[in-house]
Amino acid sequence: MTAISTTGTTGTTPAVEATTPPTVVSDHPVASRPSASGPSAPAPASASAPAPERLRRWRLVLGGEAEAGGGGSAGSVLGGVDLAMDRTLEALYGTGSPTASPTGPARREGGLGESAPRIARWLGDIRTYFPVSVVQVMQRDAIDRLGLATLLLEPEMLEAVEADVHLVGVLLSLGKAMPGSTKETARAVVRKVVEDLERRLAQRTRATLDGALDRSARVARPRHHDIDWNRTIRVNLKNYLPEHRTVVPERLVGHGRSARSVRKEVVLCVDQSGSMAASVVHASVFGAVLASMRSLDTRLVVFDTAVVDLTDQLSDPVDVLFGTQLGGGTDINRALAYCQSRITRPTETVVVLISDLYEGGIRDEMLKRVAAMKASGVEFVALLALSDEGAPAYDREHAAALAALGAPAFACTPDLFPEVMAAALEKRPLPIPGA
Repeated sequence: MTAISTTGTTGTTPAVEATTPPTVVSDHPVASRPSASGPSAPAPASASAPAPERLRRWRLVLGGEAEAGGGGSAGSVLGGVDLAMDRTLEALYGTGSPTASPTGPARREGGLGESAPRIARWLGDIRTYFPVSVVQVMQRDAIDRLGLATLLLEPEMLEAVEADVHLVGVLLSLGKAMPGSTKETARAVVRKVVEDLERRLAQRTRATLDGALDRSARVARPRHHDIDWNRTIRVNLKNYLPEHRTVVPERLVGHGRSARSVRKEVVLCVDQSGSMAASVVHASVFGAVLASMRSLDTRLVVFDTAVVDLTDQLSDPVDVLFGTQLGGGTDINRALAYCQSRITRPTETVVVLISDLYEGGIRDEMLKRVAAMKASGVEFVALLALSDEGAPAYDREHAAALAALGAPAFACTPDLFPEVMAAALEKRPLPIPGA
């Protein structure tokens, strides 16, 4: 890890689709509880369902205050698995939690509180009653809304949670506060998430970029030993002469003699402010994948108000992630200045800035630097996020200024990123969502 300088949402829950509910007075906002879809979970209420079943489903959606407010009926009384499921929801979203309405009834003695054993049991319960996607939403809400991040410093708690990208971001944000007894468990959790992402993304990324690199390296008038005969025959089949049983090669397709040498340079410049946690995780994984490709010379730079070059750690994205420090200010101009100083072949270089564009440095210099890189032949890509969570809050003025320079800023999912990189390597228009 090379230090360059030392100066210095609340989780959303799935919407619940339902027809107009029975008259219920409740302090629970309907969207506060995630829509359950596990084996024993209630399906969304529908007009075709029997009345008692509709009441049961709305009771699970609205919570216990539906009955307390006078909306209860025999049809909405819960028991068995439904009651156990309701209690796990009530512990997080009920009036005993900090998310309850300030105008609602007096606080109860329920809720998760600060008891680690109680929370560990609750984490086990939600994994019993809900599918993984809902478990991750509820964990995120518990961490964000109830301030339970510090409890993750205990190894027993880490072993109980469902690992996902959001959890990795929380662990990285704890940073130096993490005791030694927890670090190995935390690394194991992070490694599991990273390996899952690599299995999902690596093969497709390599295949997509290999194709792009191969196309960008072809030459129109190759030497004899550089002719790609398979492609040459394929593009000249229209020139087949049946009487001579011959293909006339009007066009030769070749590849450079240095097919195994470095063809392109990629610089990933990643904002490590707290709001960019998921993007940092995905960028680290993609950085490791790109670094494994011999045709690419990949550099990974992370920044806040300081700039850190993590290129020498790209062989292990877990080391990269623990080399980051989420939080702090943002100096995009300083980061781009460092990246610009490392570019040796501008016409063969792609710079990817991943940032919400809230600049704490010198705005005009930042924009001039981007303009200078583009004028020199650099392909400049600006991503507001690299995650499945969509576009974050971002500086719209800076985004508009970059677009005016020919570098439109947009949010990119991990699944789209290989296509974005392939387009940049081939110097063709980027596949911008919604464009």
